[in-house]
Amino acid sequence: MNGALGVHWDDLPQLRERAVSFLTSGPARARVVAEQIFGMRYGPSALASCLVREVLAGDPRFEADHERWLLRDGADGYASYPLGDLDYVVVDVEATGGSPARGDRLTEFAAVRVCGGKIVGIFESLINPQRSIPPSVTRLTDITDAMVADAPTFGEIADAVREALEGSVFVAHNVGFDWRLLQSEFQRCRGGRLGGERLCTLRMARRLHPELPRRNLHALADYYAIAPERWHRAGSDARATAEIFVRFLNRLGDQGVANWGCLQAFLRGEFPDGETAGDDEAKKEAKAKAKKKAKPRRRKTAATKKT
Repeated sequence: MNGALGVHWDDLPQLRERAVSFLTSGPARARVVAEQIFGMRYGPSALASCLVREVLAGDPRFEADHERWLLRDGADGYASYPLGDLDYVVVDVEATGGSPARGDRLTEFAAVRVCGGKIVGIFESLINPQRSIPPSVTRLTDITDAMVADAPTFGEIADAVREALEGSVFVAHNVGFDWRLLQSEFQRCRGGRLGGERLCTLRMARRLHPELPRRNLHALADYYAIAPERWHRAGSDARATAEIFVRFLNRLGDQGVANWGCLQAFLRGEFPDGETAGDDEAKKEAKAKAKKKAKPRRRKTAATKKT
């Protein structure tokens, strides 16, 4: 679907994030904003103004002041948003493999919505990858060619997937894997791209649990006494990840990590006040002991990226 002026709605999140990055340095005229987010160097100023308004007017982060656009209340994108006020969607996918460049496709998608620190909904579906599923993947996931033969293709559920993701922070365990595969599917069927903020629970686990020798979903679920119905299926893995993520949000609150900006600093090891959060001598010692006890890691394949 396109807007009245030809703006492709699939590109809105990415265009808005470009605008956030640019306007962080201060207000700018519509013509300058259009050049930054569209690459529009020439053309009527009136057209530039209309295009920018169509993209930014529906997002509460932006406001117009006469001919200039600025971030509302000087907010640095999501930086000032309290973590408890943000909506999150915890995603897990299963696929024929981990390389879209080699033709790997999704076989299952699940998205669990988390609002106010609670799980409030889930969307999940098998997906016909329009290619055969390797036997090694079937052994891992129990998803067979017969199971997906009558399932919808990604193109047939793309609108529902987009709706499930829209307006929320994208959360996953090893987020790059899920994001890359979804990005490829959207580009293939729509020509659009995903946009918006991402959050990796594996990265969070490294900061919140330096004492654990392993931080995959199995290890974290054991630590928090979470028992999924099964592993290596999108729905159950996404639910387990969401439950772990809710525990993480509670721990962050206990450590004084209150908003998105503080969380990013925490993940970089710069919270509070430039110090490494949670890295006192006791935790350093526990981490060193855990490393000594940890078994050598096996080399992971794409199909076993989470557990």
